[in-house]
Amino acid sequence: MNELAALRGRRVVLGVTGGIAAYKAVEVCRQLVEAGAHVIPVLTSGAQKFIGALTFSALASEPARTELFGNKDDPIPHTRLGQSADLVIVAPATARFIGKYRAGISDDLLSATLLATRAPVLIAPAMHTEMWEHAAVQENLEVLRQRGVSIVNPESGRLAGGDYGEGRLANPAAIVLAAAKVMARGGDLSGLRVIVTAGGTREPIDPVRFLGNRSSGKMGHALAINAARRGAAVTLITTNPLSGPEETSRSISEIVSVVTAQEMYEAVLSRFSSADVVVMAAAVADFRPKVMSPEKIKRSLGAPEIYLEPTPDILAALVERRDRQVLVGFAAETQDVAEQAAEKLRSKGVDLMVANDVSQSDAGFEVDTNRVIVLDSAGGVENLPLQTKTALADVILDRILNLI
Repeated sequence: MNELAALRGRRVVLGVTGGIAAYKAVEVCRQLVEAGAHVIPVLTSGAQKFIGALTFSALASEPARTELFGNKDDPIPHTRLGQSADLVIVAPATARFIGKYRAGISDDLLSATLLATRAPVLIAPAMHTEMWEHAAVQENLEVLRQRGVSIVNPESGRLAGGDYGEGRLANPAAIVLAAAKVMARGGDLSGLRVIVTAGGTREPIDPVRFLGNRSSGKMGHALAINAARRGAAVTLITTNPLSGPEETSRSISEIVSVVTAQEMYEAVLSRFSSADVVVMAAAVADFRPKVMSPEKIKRSLGAPEIYLEPTPDILAALVERRDRQVLVGFAAETQDVAEQAAEKLRSKGVDLMVANDVSQSDAGFEVDTNRVIVLDSAGGVENLPLQTKTALADVILDRILNLI
């Protein structure tokens, strides 16, 4: 099957901003047209300092657009372009333009078109390494990801001025392939009912204290949000409040708040029969106090003896009851991550196991990034690089979709 087939017949607005990599957008335009897309280039004033609109007009499906005002035959070009587009691509996307898009500023044709569209958006950043690594740029990109914007990360290579480092615009073929995947992905989870668990359970010792862990729920929340964005009917069972814009929570069909492992067990099991996929991203406590003190334990009485008992094994219960469901487990480890995850995959009998080293400062609990190993029941092992949990969520959902 042609991997670019999803672009055939699609109306694609190709935005070009003012970076040295603007010349590579010509090749992006050409490849999009060759894939069968109907391409409408939109150049910012900065882009025209590097590449002429005539070049794009010669290659694209329509003449290049450059102005928001001044065309008496098309007085509101941004709404027409935005409403008719199947996809908007910005390549290259400069740091300035990324910040403007994040802030919702519309002072030219391209930025106004982005605000006037409900089509998927794909941006391919390009800038010097120092700019790419700047906290403001990364924060802006993360906000855009949370809003559903797809990002094609830059590559490492030679930059303007003879420098070398990360920030070079992705290969045009990679950008076009990413565009095809975005088009194929739109609604690719439609019709699926997905349960996602998130956060760390708390097992009470007394009315004040509990046994728990440092899980923030960010990974599970990203999975739930992205699955809903891709068309699934999502039930999120979480121990943590869902943060982010209000529209984020509205996209999820059901949000169930729980505290303990027992409550999560009951919430998952009661909904399991109607689910197609269960993603156990929560950090569920393995043990709980056998007896909870009805009163706060006083320090003056000395250190109490606390006897523990196992909590319900939710994954084991799901495996025992499954008929068609895809089951995904998570393993938070601190040593021998791949070996521990492989053993958990085998013993639990799930389809996928996602494992990470939570002793690292940039991955695991309470941070926005993660570095994981994905193992499947067929023996596959995939080491994924450090990336935001939002981006990683889509990678994991892609693997789930492959199983389905």
